[in-house]
Amino acid sequence: MQLIEVQSSSHIKAFHHLPFEIYADDPVWVPHLQQDVEKVFDPSKNKLFRTGMAKRWLAVHNGKVCGRIAAFVNEKYSKGMEQPTGGLGFFESINDKVVAFALLDEAIAWLKSNGMDAVDGPINFGEKNMFWGLQIENFVDPPSYGMNYNPEYYKGFFAEYGFEVYYNQFCYKRRLDIPVHEDFEEKSKRMMQDPKFAIRNIRGRSLERVAEDFLTVYNNAWGGHHGFKKMKLREAQKIMKALKPVIDRDIVIFAFYDEKPIAFYVNIPELNEIFCYVNGNLNWLGKLKFLYHKWRRTPKTMVGIVFGIDRAFHGRGVESTIVKYTEKNVVPMKRYTDTVMVWIGDFNPKMITIVEKLGPEKYRTLATFLYLFDRTK
Repeated sequence: MQLIEVQSSSHIKAFHHLPFEIYADDPVWVPHLQQDVEKVFDPSKNKLFRTGMAKRWLAVHNGKVCGRIAAFVNEKYSKGMEQPTGGLGFFESINDKVVAFALLDEAIAWLKSNGMDAVDGPINFGEKNMFWGLQIENFVDPPSYGMNYNPEYYKGFFAEYGFEVYYNQFCYKRRLDIPVHEDFEEKSKRMMQDPKFAIRNIRGRSLERVAEDFLTVYNNAWGGHHGFKKMKLREAQKIMKALKPVIDRDIVIFAFYDEKPIAFYVNIPELNEIFCYVNGNLNWLGKLKFLYHKWRRTPKTMVGIVFGIDRAFHGRGVESTIVKYTEKNVVPMKRYTDTVMVWIGDFNPKMITIVEKLGPEKYRTLATFLYLFDRTK
Protein backbone atom coordinates (compact mmCIF):
# COMPACT_ATOMS: atom_id res chain seq x y z
CA MET A 1 0.00 0.00 0.00
CA GLN A 2 1.20 3.50 -0.87
CA LEU A 3 0.36 6.84 0.69
CA ILE A 4 0.33 9.58 -1.95
CA GLU A 5 0.17 13.30 -1.26
CA VAL A 6 -2.75 14.95 -3.06
CA GLN A 7 -1.19 17.31 -5.59
CA SER A 8 -2.59 16.79 -9.08
CA SER A 9 -6.07 17.22 -10.50
CA SER A 10 -6.38 13.43 -10.80
CA HIS A 11 -5.52 13.09 -7.11
CA ILE A 12 -8.20 15.66 -6.23
CA LYS A 13 -10.73 13.79 -8.36
CA ALA A 14 -9.85 10.53 -6.57
CA PHE A 15 -10.12 12.29 -3.18
CA HIS A 16 -13.73 13.21 -3.97
CA HIS A 17 -14.63 9.92 -5.61
CA LEU A 18 -13.63 7.67 -2.70
CA PRO A 19 -16.71 8.43 -0.53
CA PHE A 20 -18.95 7.25 -3.38
CA GLU A 21 -17.25 3.86 -3.01
CA ILE A 22 -17.44 3.83 0.81
CA TYR A 23 -21.13 4.79 0.94
CA ALA A 24 -22.33 3.04 -2.21
CA ASP A 25 -24.87 0.98 -0.26
CA ASP A 26 -25.84 3.65 2.29
CA PRO A 27 -29.28 5.09 1.38
CA VAL A 28 -29.10 8.16 3.67
CA TRP A 29 -25.59 9.43 2.87
CA VAL A 30 -25.40 12.81 1.14
CA PRO A 31 -21.97 13.77 -0.25
CA HIS A 32 -20.32 17.01 0.74
CA LEU A 33 -20.13 19.45 -2.13
CA GLN A 34 -16.78 19.21 -3.88
CA GLN A 35 -16.70 23.01 -4.10
CA ASP A 36 -17.10 23.35 -0.32
CA VAL A 37 -14.29 20.90 0.36
CA GLU A 38 -11.92 22.45 -2.17
CA LYS A 39 -12.36 25.89 -0.59
CA VAL A 40 -10.75 24.46 2.55
CA PHE A 41 -7.60 23.53 0.64
CA ASP A 42 -7.37 26.62 -1.57
CA PRO A 43 -4.93 29.21 -0.12
CA SER A 44 -6.62 31.94 -2.15
CA LYS A 45 -9.96 31.22 -0.42
CA ASN A 46 -8.92 30.04 3.05
CA LYS A 47 -7.22 32.77 5.07
CA LEU A 48 -5.88 30.23 7.59
CA PHE A 49 -3.12 29.48 5.10
CA ARG A 50 -1.63 32.89 5.95
CA THR A 51 -0.24 31.45 9.19
CA GLY A 52 -1.08 27.75 8.88
CA MET A 53 -0.70 24.81 6.55
CA ALA A 54 -2.55 21.72 5.37
CA LYS A 55 -1.72 18.53 3.56
CA ARG A 56 -3.82 15.58 2.40
CA TRP A 57 -3.07 12.02 1.32
CA LEU A 58 -4.60 9.08 -0.51
CA ALA A 59 -4.04 5.45 0.43
CA VAL A 60 -3.64 3.31 -2.69
CA HIS A 61 -3.49 -0.48 -2.81
CA ASN A 62 -3.05 -2.40 -6.07
CA GLY A 63 -3.89 0.76 -8.02
CA LYS A 64 -7.16 1.35 -6.14
CA VAL A 65 -7.78 4.23 -3.73
CA CYS A 66 -8.87 2.79 -0.37
CA GLY A 67 -8.50 5.72 2.03
CA ARG A 68 -7.88 9.41 2.44
CA ILE A 69 -6.99 11.90 5.19
CA ALA A 70 -5.94 15.52 5.69
CA ALA A 71 -3.91 17.19 8.42
CA PHE A 72 -3.71 20.84 9.41
CA VAL A 73 -1.62 23.23 11.48
CA ASN A 74 -3.85 26.12 12.51
CA GLU A 75 -1.96 28.63 14.62
CA LYS A 76 -5.15 30.30 15.85
CA TYR A 77 -6.68 26.99 16.94
CA SER A 78 -3.49 25.71 18.58
CA LYS A 79 -3.00 28.86 20.68
CA GLY A 80 -5.97 28.04 22.90
CA MET A 81 -4.73 24.55 23.80
CA GLU A 82 -2.57 23.22 26.64
CA GLN A 83 -0.05 21.98 24.11
CA PRO A 84 0.57 22.71 20.41
CA THR A 85 -2.35 20.92 18.77
CA GLY A 86 -2.90 20.15 15.13
CA GLY A 87 -5.95 18.79 13.38
CA LEU A 88 -6.91 15.98 11.06
CA GLY A 89 -10.05 15.54 9.04
CA PHE A 90 -11.73 14.42 5.82
CA PHE A 91 -10.89 10.89 6.90
CA GLU A 92 -12.37 8.04 4.89
CA SER A 93 -11.28 4.41 4.81
CA ILE A 94 -12.48 1.02 3.73
CA ASN A 95 -13.19 -1.31 6.67
CA ASP A 96 -9.56 -2.28 7.10
CA LYS A 97 -7.56 -1.31 10.20
CA VAL A 98 -4.26 -1.49 8.33
CA VAL A 99 -5.43 1.21 5.90
CA ALA A 100 -6.96 3.38 8.62
CA PHE A 101 -3.91 3.22 10.90
CA ALA A 102 -1.51 3.92 8.04
CA LEU A 103 -3.45 7.11 7.24
CA LEU A 104 -3.47 8.19 10.90
CA ASP A 105 0.25 7.40 11.22
CA GLU A 106 1.06 9.56 8.19
CA ALA A 107 -1.00 12.53 9.37
CA ILE A 108 0.43 12.38 12.89
CA ALA A 109 4.02 12.05 11.66
CA TRP A 110 3.55 15.19 9.56
CA LEU A 111 2.04 17.09 12.50
CA LYS A 112 4.95 16.02 14.74
CA SER A 113 7.42 17.26 12.14
CA ASN A 114 5.68 20.63 12.27
CA GLY A 115 5.97 21.05 16.03
CA MET A 116 2.63 19.67 17.21
CA ASP A 117 2.30 17.62 20.41
CA ALA A 118 -1.33 16.53 19.96
CA VAL A 119 -4.08 16.28 17.38
CA ASP A 120 -7.84 16.84 17.45
CA GLY A 121 -10.03 15.12 14.93
CA PRO A 122 -11.90 14.78 12.79
CA ILE A 123 -12.06 18.56 12.44
CA ASN A 124 -11.96 21.23 9.77
CA PHE A 125 -9.22 23.57 8.64
CA GLY A 126 -11.79 26.30 9.17
CA GLU A 127 -14.89 27.05 11.23
CA LYS A 128 -16.60 24.52 13.50
CA ASN A 129 -19.93 24.70 11.67
CA MET A 130 -18.57 22.54 8.84
CA PHE A 131 -16.85 19.15 8.64
CA TRP A 132 -16.44 18.81 12.43
CA GLY A 133 -16.59 15.67 14.54
CA LEU A 134 -16.97 11.91 14.13
CA GLN A 135 -20.48 10.53 14.19
CA ILE A 136 -20.82 8.04 17.05
CA GLU A 137 -24.62 7.61 17.35
CA ASN A 138 -27.53 7.36 14.88
CA PHE A 139 -26.48 6.06 11.50
CA VAL A 140 -29.99 5.89 10.05
CA ASP A 141 -30.97 9.57 9.54
CA PRO A 142 -29.56 11.71 6.71
CA PRO A 143 -26.89 14.22 7.76
CA SER A 144 -27.48 17.96 7.81
CA TYR A 145 -25.62 20.16 5.35
CA GLY A 146 -21.94 20.49 6.24
CA MET A 147 -22.15 17.90 9.02
CA ASN A 148 -19.87 14.91 9.02
CA TYR A 149 -21.37 11.47 8.47
CA ASN A 150 -19.45 8.22 8.60
CA PRO A 151 -19.73 4.43 8.91
CA GLU A 152 -20.05 3.12 12.46
CA TYR A 153 -16.76 1.22 12.20
CA TYR A 154 -14.79 4.51 12.19
CA LYS A 155 -15.45 4.73 15.96
CA GLY A 156 -13.49 1.54 16.46
CA PHE A 157 -10.56 2.80 14.40
CA PHE A 158 -10.17 5.97 16.46
CA ALA A 159 -10.66 4.25 19.82
CA GLU A 160 -8.25 1.41 19.08
CA TYR A 161 -5.61 3.81 17.80
CA GLY A 162 -5.72 5.60 21.15
CA PHE A 163 -7.89 8.65 20.54
CA GLU A 164 -10.09 9.75 23.45
CA VAL A 165 -13.26 11.80 23.36
CA TYR A 166 -12.44 15.48 23.88
CA TYR A 167 -16.08 16.59 23.81
CA ASN A 168 -19.41 15.34 22.55
CA GLN A 169 -21.52 17.23 20.00
CA PHE A 170 -25.28 16.84 20.35
CA CYS A 171 -27.75 17.43 17.52
CA TYR A 172 -31.44 17.93 18.26
CA LYS A 173 -34.56 17.50 16.18
CA ARG A 174 -38.14 18.46 16.93
CA ARG A 175 -41.47 18.39 15.14
CA LEU A 176 -42.70 21.95 14.74
CA ASP A 177 -46.31 21.07 15.51
CA ILE A 178 -45.48 19.94 19.07
CA PRO A 179 -46.54 22.68 21.55
CA VAL A 180 -43.73 24.35 23.48
CA HIS A 181 -43.17 23.71 27.20
CA GLU A 182 -45.46 25.70 29.51
CA ASP A 183 -42.44 27.52 30.97
CA PHE A 184 -41.82 29.06 27.55
CA GLU A 185 -45.48 30.05 27.28
CA GLU A 186 -45.47 31.93 30.60
CA LYS A 187 -42.15 33.68 30.03
CA SER A 188 -43.21 34.72 26.55
CA LYS A 189 -46.42 36.29 27.86
CA ARG A 190 -44.51 38.32 30.43
CA MET A 191 -41.99 39.54 27.88
CA MET A 192 -44.63 40.54 25.33
CA GLN A 193 -46.35 42.74 27.93
CA ASP A 194 -43.40 45.13 27.73
CA PRO A 195 -44.29 47.69 25.00
CA LYS A 196 -40.62 48.27 24.22
CA PHE A 197 -40.13 44.66 23.17
CA ALA A 198 -40.74 43.52 19.59
CA ILE A 199 -40.01 40.43 17.56
CA ARG A 200 -40.19 39.91 13.80
CA ASN A 201 -38.67 38.14 10.83
CA ILE A 202 -36.50 39.92 8.27
CA ARG A 203 -39.08 40.17 5.50
CA GLY A 204 -38.92 43.72 4.09
CA ARG A 205 -35.47 44.46 5.54
CA SER A 206 -32.35 44.81 3.41
CA LEU A 207 -29.55 42.33 4.03
CA GLU A 208 -27.28 45.32 4.73
CA ARG A 209 -29.52 46.28 7.64
CA VAL A 210 -29.81 42.67 8.76
CA ALA A 211 -25.99 42.46 8.79
CA GLU A 212 -25.84 45.50 11.07
CA ASP A 213 -28.39 43.98 13.44
CA PHE A 214 -26.57 40.64 13.39
CA LEU A 215 -23.31 42.38 14.23
CA THR A 216 -24.85 44.19 17.20
CA VAL A 217 -26.35 41.05 18.70
CA TYR A 218 -23.31 38.89 18.04
CA ASN A 219 -20.87 41.23 19.77
CA ASN A 220 -23.19 41.79 22.72
CA ALA A 221 -24.01 38.09 23.06
CA TRP A 222 -20.51 36.64 22.93
CA GLY A 223 -18.42 39.61 24.08
CA GLY A 224 -16.55 38.90 27.29
CA HIS A 225 -16.05 35.19 26.58
CA HIS A 226 -12.45 34.00 26.76
CA GLY A 227 -10.68 34.48 23.45
CA PHE A 228 -13.59 36.44 21.95
CA LYS A 229 -12.70 38.61 18.99
CA LYS A 230 -15.17 41.36 18.18
CA MET A 231 -16.87 40.90 14.83
CA LYS A 232 -16.49 43.68 12.29
CA LEU A 233 -19.21 44.89 9.94
CA ARG A 234 -17.54 43.48 6.84
CA GLU A 235 -17.55 40.02 8.45
CA ALA A 236 -21.28 40.27 9.21
CA GLN A 237 -21.88 41.44 5.64
CA LYS A 238 -19.89 38.47 4.35
CA ILE A 239 -22.09 36.09 6.38
CA MET A 240 -25.26 37.62 4.95
CA LYS A 241 -23.82 37.47 1.44
CA ALA A 242 -23.11 33.76 1.92
CA LEU A 243 -26.66 33.17 3.20
CA LYS A 244 -28.35 35.14 0.43
CA PRO A 245 -28.75 32.25 -2.07
CA VAL A 246 -30.44 30.02 0.52
CA ILE A 247 -32.15 32.41 2.91
CA ASP A 248 -35.84 32.13 3.77
CA ARG A 249 -36.74 35.50 5.27
CA ASP A 250 -39.67 34.03 7.20
CA ILE A 251 -37.41 31.90 9.42
CA VAL A 252 -34.68 34.43 10.26
CA ILE A 253 -35.97 36.03 13.45
CA PHE A 254 -34.77 39.03 15.45
CA ALA A 255 -35.92 40.44 18.79
CA PHE A 256 -35.68 44.16 19.58
CA TYR A 257 -35.88 46.27 22.71
CA ASP A 258 -36.59 49.93 22.17
CA GLU A 259 -35.76 49.22 18.47
CA LYS A 260 -32.28 47.98 19.37
CA PRO A 261 -31.57 44.38 18.23
CA ILE A 262 -31.05 42.14 21.27
CA ALA A 263 -31.39 38.59 19.93
CA PHE A 264 -31.48 36.49 16.78
CA TYR A 265 -32.52 32.99 15.76
CA VAL A 266 -31.13 32.34 12.29
CA ASN A 267 -32.60 29.37 10.43
CA ILE A 268 -32.14 28.16 6.89
CA PRO A 269 -33.85 25.38 4.94
CA GLU A 270 -32.11 21.99 5.25
CA LEU A 271 -29.88 22.22 2.20
CA ASN A 272 -29.10 18.53 2.11
CA GLU A 273 -32.75 17.97 1.20
CA ILE A 274 -31.75 19.73 -2.04
CA PHE A 275 -28.12 18.67 -2.35
CA CYS A 276 -29.10 15.01 -2.23
CA TYR A 277 -30.10 15.60 -5.88
CA VAL A 278 -26.83 17.20 -7.07
CA ASN A 279 -24.46 14.26 -6.44
CA GLY A 280 -21.87 16.29 -4.58
CA ASN A 281 -21.13 18.70 -7.40
CA LEU A 282 -22.55 22.20 -7.73
CA ASN A 283 -21.54 22.52 -11.38
CA TRP A 284 -23.92 24.07 -13.93
CA LEU A 285 -26.24 21.06 -13.78
CA GLY A 286 -26.08 20.97 -10.01
CA LYS A 287 -26.93 24.68 -9.85
CA LEU A 288 -29.95 24.16 -12.08
CA LYS A 289 -31.15 21.35 -9.82
CA PHE A 290 -30.55 23.54 -6.77
CA LEU A 291 -32.58 26.41 -8.20
CA TYR A 292 -35.39 24.05 -9.18
CA HIS A 293 -35.71 22.50 -5.73
CA LYS A 294 -35.35 25.89 -4.04
CA TRP A 295 -38.24 27.15 -6.22
CA ARG A 296 -40.29 24.07 -5.34
CA ARG A 297 -39.48 24.60 -1.66
CA THR A 298 -38.42 20.98 -1.43
CA PRO A 299 -36.87 21.18 2.08
CA LYS A 300 -39.33 20.35 4.85
CA THR A 301 -36.79 20.77 7.64
CA MET A 302 -35.43 24.07 8.86
CA VAL A 303 -32.04 24.21 10.52
CA GLY A 304 -31.15 26.57 13.33
CA ILE A 305 -27.59 27.60 12.53
CA VAL A 306 -27.11 30.25 15.22
CA PHE A 307 -29.02 31.52 18.26
CA GLY A 308 -27.78 34.50 20.28
CA ILE A 309 -29.04 36.85 23.00
CA ASP A 310 -27.49 40.07 24.25
CA ARG A 311 -25.93 39.26 27.65
CA ALA A 312 -27.84 42.17 29.21
CA PHE A 313 -31.10 40.34 28.44
CA HIS A 314 -30.20 36.87 29.68
CA GLY A 315 -32.78 35.37 32.03
CA ARG A 316 -35.60 37.66 30.92
CA GLY A 317 -37.45 35.21 28.71
CA VAL A 318 -36.24 36.40 25.33
CA GLU A 319 -35.50 32.86 24.15
CA SER A 320 -39.00 31.78 25.20
CA THR A 321 -40.54 34.59 23.18
CA ILE A 322 -38.56 33.67 20.07
CA VAL A 323 -39.63 30.05 20.36
CA LYS A 324 -43.27 31.07 20.84
CA TYR A 325 -43.05 33.41 17.84
CA THR A 326 -41.82 30.48 15.74
CA GLU A 327 -44.75 28.36 16.87
CA LYS A 328 -47.31 31.05 16.04
CA ASN A 329 -45.84 32.33 12.78
CA VAL A 330 -43.76 29.59 11.13
CA VAL A 331 -45.87 26.51 11.84
CA PRO A 332 -49.05 27.89 10.18
CA MET A 333 -47.15 28.36 6.90
CA LYS A 334 -46.94 24.55 6.68
CA ARG A 335 -43.69 24.78 4.73
CA TYR A 336 -41.63 23.03 7.38
CA THR A 337 -42.48 19.98 9.46
CA ASP A 338 -39.31 19.65 11.54
CA THR A 339 -36.59 21.81 12.99
CA VAL A 340 -33.00 20.77 13.62
CA MET A 341 -30.49 22.47 15.88
CA VAL A 342 -26.97 21.81 14.62
CA TRP A 343 -24.50 20.54 17.15
CA ILE A 344 -24.13 21.91 20.65
CA GLY A 345 -21.00 20.87 22.57
CA ASP A 346 -21.30 19.25 25.99
CA PHE A 347 -19.17 22.16 27.21
CA ASN A 348 -22.23 24.43 26.81
CA PRO A 349 -24.71 23.05 29.40
CA LYS A 350 -26.72 26.29 29.52
CA MET A 351 -27.65 26.10 25.83
CA ILE A 352 -28.33 22.37 26.14
CA THR A 353 -30.78 23.08 28.97
CA ILE A 354 -32.60 25.74 26.92
CA VAL A 355 -32.87 23.47 23.88
CA GLU A 356 -33.96 20.40 25.83
CA LYS A 357 -36.83 22.35 27.42
CA LEU A 358 -38.31 22.52 23.93
CA GLY A 359 -38.84 18.77 24.06
CA PRO A 360 -36.66 17.78 21.10
CA GLU A 361 -35.14 14.41 20.36
CA LYS A 362 -31.37 14.18 20.76
CA TYR A 363 -31.19 12.44 17.45
CA ARG A 364 -27.49 12.42 16.62
CA THR A 365 -24.21 12.55 18.54
CA LEU A 366 -20.80 13.32 17.14
CA ALA A 367 -17.53 13.62 19.03
CA THR A 368 -14.29 15.50 18.66
CA PHE A 369 -11.42 13.24 19.63
CA LEU A 370 -7.99 14.08 21.08
CA TYR A 371 -4.74 12.17 20.73
CA LEU A 372 -1.62 13.13 22.71
CA PHE A 373 1.62 12.22 20.99
CA ASP A 374 3.34 11.61 24.35
CA ARG A 375 1.56 8.39 25.32
CA THR A 376 2.75 8.64 28.95
CA LYS A 377 0.43 11.58 29.61
